[in-house]
Amino acid sequence: MANKTIYLDYAAATPLDSNVLAAMQPYLTDLFYNPSAPYQPARKVRNDIESTRASVARTIGAKPTEIIFTAGATESVNLAFNIDGHVITTQTEHAAVLRAAKLRKGSTFVGVNEKGRVDPLDIKKFITPQTTLVSVGLVNNETGTAQDIKAIAKVISDERQNRVKNDNPTPIYLHTDASQAVGILDINVARLGVDMMTLNGAKIYGPKQTGVLYLNSSIDLKPILAGGGQERGLRSGTENVANIVGLGVAIEIAERKRKTEVERLQKIRLQMLDILLENFNDMIVIGDQKHHAPHILTVALPGLDAERILFSLESQDILVATGSACAANKDTRSHVLMAMALEPDIIDGSLRFSFGRPTTTDDIDRAAKIIVETIKQERDRGKRIRQ
Repeated sequence: MANKTIYLDYAAATPLDSNVLAAMQPYLTDLFYNPSAPYQPARKVRNDIESTRASVARTIGAKPTEIIFTAGATESVNLAFNIDGHVITTQTEHAAVLRAAKLRKGSTFVGVNEKGRVDPLDIKKFITPQTTLVSVGLVNNETGTAQDIKAIAKVISDERQNRVKNDNPTPIYLHTDASQAVGILDINVARLGVDMMTLNGAKIYGPKQTGVLYLNSSIDLKPILAGGGQERGLRSGTENVANIVGLGVAIEIAERKRKTEVERLQKIRLQMLDILLENFNDMIVIGDQKHHAPHILTVALPGLDAERILFSLESQDILVATGSACAANKDTRSHVLMAMALEPDIIDGSLRFSFGRPTTTDDIDRAAKIIVETIKQERDRGKRIRQ
């Protein structure tokens, strides 16, 4: 019997949870009605959307009217950035955030330390009287490093008070991309102190192309598309009811499982890390190990050709990610690892393992054995070539 594929790239995509699929199924067949239609079956569908909105709001500590359903995290981010004024973000954000920021007339990209964390005081240093938006991701998708959003929120709050004293009417808001944090960290918007937050169904065993923008009721954003005025007039178009309901169920499940799943993932991450450290004394663990998400482990072996390792592991039914899209091409190295000022040979030798609900300790034992052997073989090959 062939070995099953061991998937260790859950930070990139997750499979659809069977309970999510079951919840979506009726809206793909019998309950196909347009939620804006006036007759009873359509009103029932509309009520289901609003029930889902209320459920998501309860999970994150918001009002139902503050939940905007979008077609994925990228749309959520772009909607949040559709605001006038100066924008601040960090150099290690997801590409969706970086590119949305670059489209603004004024934007600043703040650096991070060698562990991938931004200093809230650095954020403060770059705030101008015209700054309207600060966006910092809660958990980095490449390193698992978690940012101190609460401390950054305090900086924003202090700036608001200063503007009141100085008669500056310009608003300033804090947005966080929490795509990698649902079911991992506390995402209560009041406790975080954020004004906007992005969620992503594809990362939490929900349907792809589903997302949420939490938008504080005091904020007046401009829509990206004109149309029928759905989603507070910010996201026009007939709602994808199946996806919305599926996303809501996925968020509910993730929050319900959070405590036990975090504990389980921490053990799995440590299991993989211990095995790798036992075999490679020059291995570098990337990211802030004190402030990190338990489902992501990024390591590097200087001088290793991680791209070759990735393809070799795939041939052995192990799927992982690498910190460099192409080790031979500097232009495609990870912008996150480059922003952390890591040397090119470290970036090119980096591998990311991310774990999910289906990952077992047996999977880690089998995968780690193959990973260790593959790396040793690649290193031996490299030595022979250099000789």
